[in-house]
Amino acid sequence: MHPITHFDGTRNAPGQQARVEDTRAAALDFRRHMLAGPRVRYFESFDLIKLIYPARYGLRNAYSAERLNEYLHIHNRLFVVQYDTPDGLKTLLVSPSDHERGGETPFFRRLQDTTPKFIVDRLVTRYASVPEVLARIGLRNADIDYITYDHLHTQDVRRWLGSDGQPALLPNAKLLVHRREWANAQDLSPYQRDWYCPHGVAGIDTNKVLCFDGSVMLGDGVALVHTPGHTEGNHSIVVNTDEGLWVISENGISVDAYAPQHSTLWGVAKYAKAIGTEVIINGNTLENSVDQYISMVQELTIAGPSQRDPRYPNMFPSSELTPFWLFPGTRPGFQVKHAVHGRLTRPG
Repeated sequence: MHPITHFDGTRNAPGQQARVEDTRAAALDFRRHMLAGPRVRYFESFDLIKLIYPARYGLRNAYSAERLNEYLHIHNRLFVVQYDTPDGLKTLLVSPSDHERGGETPFFRRLQDTTPKFIVDRLVTRYASVPEVLARIGLRNADIDYITYDHLHTQDVRRWLGSDGQPALLPNAKLLVHRREWANAQDLSPYQRDWYCPHGVAGIDTNKVLCFDGSVMLGDGVALVHTPGHTEGNHSIVVNTDEGLWVISENGISVDAYAPQHSTLWGVAKYAKAIGTEVIINGNTLENSVDQYISMVQELTIAGPSQRDPRYPNMFPSSELTPFWLFPGTRPGFQVKHAVHGRLTRPG
């Protein structure tokens, strides 16, 4: 890992909008730097699970039908990335959610316990597990070098890395995590505890955890950029592909959240115009909404315009809002759904 220095000091200005503009300028410079460099060997997204999420969090204050409809659907995805390094080809899993265990997150556990099972079964769709995706594309569990998440909300990584004597399903994988995120996940306040899977990182061999500070380049065409706010240690995954720079994040749950003036979600464009906001934050914990706002501007600037629809940035929410007939007004103006670049290399 090599440090990225473009964003050093960009949030030090005394004024909040000055921090936005300093970060935006640095993000433009970093975008030019990434685009001038090599691309990753392979990048593809895969559906894991579709589940419900409170609209009051996902579209903070902007969704006009919240009184009629409390929930919306989000589509959680896994991303497989292969890239070159001086030590050879590496395979990275981005957002490998163990959704079988993630349901024990206190917020979702309460929701399941208070909702009839037949309703849960209709509102939650399980597409595949991480091991099933790997088997489908011809990767062995031992082929995975690294896993990472933009933050550790709802994540249980024990099955992947091994814990308390239990063998690791991904025996060679190491977790890439921002140092602040790793520290906070083990010492949570009650409000944060509600969104972290109980014991999700307990008993993991620390030799399997690689903590980093700031922002880092992992190798050719892939970077982890510190984007605090949603959590202190939140980071975004930037991947250089033939479709431009994809920026993977859950700071916003929809590409509409990064271009609200064009949104077709009920009330979002009107709300954005009324208060003059550039983005709509995903605010379930509100650790630092000022920093999260800056981070979303940082992300959309790095991403640049989408080749699919240049009105929207090339963002790829790790849990993307998807329309559902039972939830009116939740059809976004733009959805990514799926992306693929390059060709998978099967080691060995």
